[in-house]
Amino acid sequence: MTGAVEQVTTQLFIGGKWRDAEGGKTLTVDNPASGKALATVADASPADGVAALAAAAAAQADWARTPPRDRGEILRSAFELITQRADHFAELMTLEMGKPLAESKGEVTYGAEFFRWFSEEAVRISGRWSTAPNGATRLVTMKAPVGPTLMITPWNFPLAMGTRKIGPAIAAGCTMVVKPAAETPLTMLALAQLLEEVGLPAGVLNVVTTSDSGGVMEPLIRDPRTRKLTFTGSTAVGRKLVEQSADQLLRLSMELGGNAPFIVFHDADVDAAVDGAMLAKMRNIGEACTAANRFLVHADVAQEFGDKLAQRMGAMVVGNGLDDGVTVGPLINAKAVDKVAALVRDAAERGSKVVCGGEPGDGEGFFYPPTVLTGVPADADLVREEIFGPVAAIQTFTDEQDAIDRANSTEYGLASYFYTRDLSRTIRVSEGLEYGMVGVNQGIISNPAAPFGGVKASGYGREGGFEGIEEYLETKYVGLAL
Repeated sequence: MTGAVEQVTTQLFIGGKWRDAEGGKTLTVDNPASGKALATVADASPADGVAALAAAAAAQADWARTPPRDRGEILRSAFELITQRADHFAELMTLEMGKPLAESKGEVTYGAEFFRWFSEEAVRISGRWSTAPNGATRLVTMKAPVGPTLMITPWNFPLAMGTRKIGPAIAAGCTMVVKPAAETPLTMLALAQLLEEVGLPAGVLNVVTTSDSGGVMEPLIRDPRTRKLTFTGSTAVGRKLVEQSADQLLRLSMELGGNAPFIVFHDADVDAAVDGAMLAKMRNIGEACTAANRFLVHADVAQEFGDKLAQRMGAMVVGNGLDDGVTVGPLINAKAVDKVAALVRDAAERGSKVVCGGEPGDGEGFFYPPTVLTGVPADADLVREEIFGPVAAIQTFTDEQDAIDRANSTEYGLASYFYTRDLSRTIRVSEGLEYGMVGVNQGIISNPAAPFGGVKASGYGREGGFEGIEEYLETKYVGLAL
């Protein structure tokens, strides 16, 4: 193991104690840059999961009574300590997920900011007082924490997807059971160590790592002590979790798949659009639910945009994310490489032109080069499916409404982007796009101060912003007779 990995406690974290999984079972965490084992962590059983929920339920009442200022100060201290240990967290993420070190450092900054934001929101939870229309009573509303919350986080943003859920839960007064992805559990375990260090009480945060996500989590979802489930991942898995949660009528936050359009109108600043496309497509190696999936470019500027984008993407350096100069790391595993390769082959067989890239690496590790396709037909699989890799698929259009209609012709509705210098078009297109988030003349829209989330098959609920803490609060109404 490397130095960063050796600093991580790899047991389960339950009730404020680090413990082995039932029977001492472990699972292996691989380094996607080499395909070789990086570390082993505890592999929880269903019984371990139940123990974690029991600890969260036992801690809930005391944690809910903890003064908001105290909860906020814990988050503020955690923010400061994450910032101090940025290099440690960045190295961990690069090792277990693959993204270049500079991107991992960017995620540390982004992820830590959720703790700072919600440290400030903890003391701003409020209700209201009003007079009933008939004047006979007074209406009081107050906020209360939802209660024990299950959190299932993905592998692509090992820190930020955790802090984005944990931050508002701590601020609101909810206890938690967190199950990080089996591919990238080390960062979450390191975060649990840090929160323990800054004084988060025992049982408030419990972390269960497991290779049997369904077997461990389904009993907890159906357990009456659970009051909320928040999940980030694929739409297919999200649908199963929603079904499982129905008996309990759980509060849900579902951040699911995406199929983001990136529209370039004829009046756009093409160079700025290419800059934005590089961010929207290549951030996190394209392994992001907000990644631009379909490039819809006006025919008048399509050649210029495609040439410039291919030049930029073709010049990127593929390799181990820890190495100097590398700008594109490996995909998460061999299955991910196979999926991307199959989507590119399908598009090429249907007439798309491969301008750069297009062939997976043949050495160790799970690498796929930045790839640009032009002339992509509407029936290509990658137009309908989330690519989750470094592939830009370019189509052309000539009519504004046609571009909007094609952008909306998907079951997904998470992120969208467009470039134009026309103010009226900005308003029309922003209103016309059926997406939870719209980026105008920018390629990154995620911000801890803004509500993150989608519509349609991309889920519901919002994370971040003023809205983020509401997902962890119930509203109670009290009628006072005079």
